[in-house]
Amino acid sequence: MSKLDVLYAKLVFKTNTEKRMAISRKVASLLRNNFTLMDALNRVEMIESQNGRKPNEPFAIAMREIQKGLERGMTFSEATRGWVPNEETLLLTAGNVSSLLISLENVGRVVEGINRIKRAMWSAIAYPLFLLFLTLGIIVMVGIYLVPPLAEAAGSDVIWHGTAASLVWVSDFARQYWFVFGAAFVGVIALAWLSLPVWTGRLRTLFDKMPPWSTYKLQLSVSWLMSLAAMVSADVSVPDAMRLLANTSNRYLSSILEDALHHIANGENLGNALAMTGKEFPSNEIIGDLIIYSDMVDFNKNLDKIARDYMEESVRKMEAISNVMNSIGIILVSVIIGWVVFGTFQMQEQITSAIM
Repeated sequence: MSKLDVLYAKLVFKTNTEKRMAISRKVASLLRNNFTLMDALNRVEMIESQNGRKPNEPFAIAMREIQKGLERGMTFSEATRGWVPNEETLLLTAGNVSSLLISLENVGRVVEGINRIKRAMWSAIAYPLFLLFLTLGIIVMVGIYLVPPLAEAAGSDVIWHGTAASLVWVSDFARQYWFVFGAAFVGVIALAWLSLPVWTGRLRTLFDKMPPWSTYKLQLSVSWLMSLAAMVSADVSVPDAMRLLANTSNRYLSSILEDALHHIANGENLGNALAMTGKEFPSNEIIGDLIIYSDMVDFNKNLDKIARDYMEESVRKMEAISNVMNSIGIILVSVIIGWVVFGTFQMQEQITSAIM
């Protein structure tokens, strides 16, 4: 087994979320049936390597490398570091404090919830973005290939009116500045995309009310709340869980959590601390629920229920956003096509009138 084999196995294990979660469920099941961790990993390694016949299978290599880490005295989270995404390492770290079995179950539940909201988010963004590109493509193609031959046939004496005039104007603009317009459009999309994980401050709070920032905030807030609930259920205190999440989050989320931690350090409960940040994160409704439940007994159970309910509500909200944006995109494409067809007819009529 070469270093290249290990690097490839690490890449496959880290990116193949579905298979990794299946492995996690197998290990958890074996632990539940009184297997030791080493025995459980060895049993899974034998399955993945087909009883040693294919020792270089990526998931078999992963099991052996994790076992080697444990034999060197590492904790399970340390042994899996680099093999799984950072957020999973964080949840496994929490499991070292209490039960690895609980930790593995939490990882599966959190990852499943995060994947659901991510699928809903991509559904809300991908098709509307495609329709927007299609609309711009139609405008550019019409401006470059359809209108110029008609305008040339009409000659310079024809004065365009109505929809035909707007079509000719857009054609002139598209032929002269399409590359500038295209570059600006791509630049705006890229700038908005790059700003999602790093832009902070009061102005960001205003932009969080509109796409794509609102969609990103919804997805990230679900991930954060589910991770927090999983860590609290593993007997990690709220301040410690918030601190761990802040240290491993991107700049946008970290700034919110650090602000909330400042208020928690001053004696506020989780709900009040989030309210006092003024960021409306994750949402005013969830903040209200956290204010109520933060000082009650069995907060960990209540937090888990809040996180599950919020995930379900967010998936429904994301699907509703997707339906609205898809409808708007289809209407926009239909209007553009209608404008082109009607404008072309008007150009032909006005050319005929000029000739006669």
